[in-house]
Amino acid sequence: MIRVAREAGNGAGGEAHVEPLNLGERVRELRRNLGWTLEEAATRAGLARSTLSKIENGQMSPTYEALKKLAGGLAITVPQLFTPPSKQQVNGRMAVTKAGEGQAQATVTYEHELMAGSLTRKQMLPYRATIRARSFDEFDGWVRHDGEEFLYVLTGVVRLFTEFYEPVDLRRGDSAYYDAAMGHNVISLSDEDATILWVTSLA
Repeated sequence: MIRVAREAGNGAGGEAHVEPLNLGERVRELRRNLGWTLEEAATRAGLARSTLSKIENGQMSPTYEALKKLAGGLAITVPQLFTPPSKQQVNGRMAVTKAGEGQAQATVTYEHELMAGSLTRKQMLPYRATIRARSFDEFDGWVRHDGEEFLYVLTGVVRLFTEFYEPVDLRRGDSAYYDAAMGHNVISLSDEDATILWVTSLA
């Protein structure tokens, strides 16, 4: 197991002490945060899959050249390989979804196109929705789920029903932000199916 000492804070008497950082676990965490398989990460870093596997499992100590390749493949610097994760650290994750290339999920009332499907462990779930429903009665009760939700009207006119508020009509460019645990449903008031952008938090 490859461990690198890192400063953990002040101990008794105000003296700093260090705790070991497991390099293999750190590399595996960075790779998984990017949503990459072992094979993909090894290819990007220009390393053999077996070599990366041994590094992640603490079965070998990588040379400095291997560390440079690994850091380059993960789009970080070599020091960042030995830096414990923090909320401020930039992992360089990105996903591009071209028009019409999202993951389709259809229901009776909505037709969803999920965006950024290649990213795992997302904090938000963005999707474009075509609103088929024309009446509240088409729903089997309220829609409720964890998190918060942002709605932005792309085309047409929609009516947003919520459990604790009067219905509100929204047109192109209008938006709403609400607690998704509160019952909510959306219908189209347009002759054509309206379309909206929905972003749901996963926290």
